[in-house]
Amino acid sequence: MICRRLIYFAVVARTNDELRVLLADDHPFFREGLREVLRGDGMAVVGEATDGLGAVALAGELTPDVLVIDLNMPDLSGIESIRQVVKADPGARIVVLTVSVDERDAHEALAAGACGYLLKDTRADEIACAIRLAAAGHGVLSAEVMQAFVARTPAYGSTTHDLPDLTARELDVLRLIADGADNAAIGRALSISTHTVKQYVTNILEKLEVHSRVQAAVYAVRAGLV
Repeated sequence: MICRRLIYFAVVARTNDELRVLLADDHPFFREGLREVLRGDGMAVVGEATDGLGAVALAGELTPDVLVIDLNMPDLSGIESIRQVVKADPGARIVVLTVSVDERDAHEALAAGACGYLLKDTRADEIACAIRLAAAGHGVLSAEVMQAFVARTPAYGSTTHDLPDLTARELDVLRLIADGADNAAIGRALSISTHTVKQYVTNILEKLEVHSRVQAAVYAVRAGLV
């Protein structure tokens, strides 16, 4: 599965035989188009909400595999809706689909509990791909959003000698993290155990002084590693 204009980062794996998706957007024509795209991709659209309060209520009632929500929602903002859904179900998988490329909006959405942030001009097949990735436990960002994160991240050197003291193998792992590989995929690519990968990831986060894989991915992009 390839999403060419998306950057995704592994979180906790989750599998489903059939994906059940809840749509939350106040534009009926957009919902209709997205509904047809997802159904054509084999997903079940189990509900549609036209405002934030409805999104929260339906998420609790239907427990979809993925909630796809806009930021600009009547009655209750998308951000607050995400907070309430995650408070009721910490394992909820939520993908924001919006027009805002503002890094601050993306950061707030991810901090509220969303696992993905996509722009509405993302290609239809890539939206479907991203929803499947989100359901499988990945975090997903539009490439433009990642670029916005990079633009607001303090500058790093452009060559490897400006990086912290990462070993050659740690650099290999970091590049794979930035490519969106999860621990199992990194282990297969480098012929090492998942346990060893976890230790490398821990070391990388400590050395880069970051707290998440997506921050490490931003670092790798800024440093010219990918």
